[in-house]
Amino acid sequence: MSGEKTGLILAGGPLNPAFAESFIRKQSYSWIVTADAGLSVCMELSLKPNLAVGDFDTLGRERMEEIRKNTGWEFEVHSPQKDETDMELAVGAVLRAGCRKVHVLGATGGRLDHELSNILLMLWARRQGLSMELYDERNRLFLLEAPEDSGTRFLKKEAYGSYVSFLPLTEQVKGITLMGFRYPLIKKDLSIFENPGLCVSNELAEQEARLFFEEGALICVESKD
Repeated sequence: MSGEKTGLILAGGPLNPAFAESFIRKQSYSWIVTADAGLSVCMELSLKPNLAVGDFDTLGRERMEEIRKNTGWEFEVHSPQKDETDMELAVGAVLRAGCRKVHVLGATGGRLDHELSNILLMLWARRQGLSMELYDERNRLFLLEAPEDSGTRFLKKEAYGSYVSFLPLTEQVKGITLMGFRYPLIKKDLSIFENPGLCVSNELAEQEARLFFEEGALICVESKD
């Protein structure tokens, strides 16, 4: 959608500041939120967030208080004994700011429980009207849901990496058709229980490829070696 507000979340997972700086420099954001230790990346990049949120158990409360005192930035501090993850709190803040799209850095590559939770959160966010895209140095992850995203185009010149994988986020994804890919499909169903790896490690065979599907939600992963 033209003119939509795009946010940025810097999460507390492993994040190379050089990669973060290069990535952020190419973008324009309406709202920037840090989740826990993502605040340290803002400090390294001299980047001012609109909000720093979390329980700050990873960054450390002492370090958090030092940054708050020295910067005057806005903080939303929570108890570690809470129902939401820091990422959920950050996503909620981005939604309240009116963003309809958000790039997330630092959501992958650390603790697997947090990484899986961040990936699963994409479906909840989507149904609140927020499109999440997770990035690291080798991967771009985003969600596609039928029927809105049936017909999605993939352009080789814009691909994040050489490989494109589709994984079921709902129990079944029905009627998948892949055109212009190295491994095409026609009206194939994908199931968490039967063939979840069917669409892993595909590649674009043409300059433009298309994905069609009739029902369900897919995690799309564009990857590079």
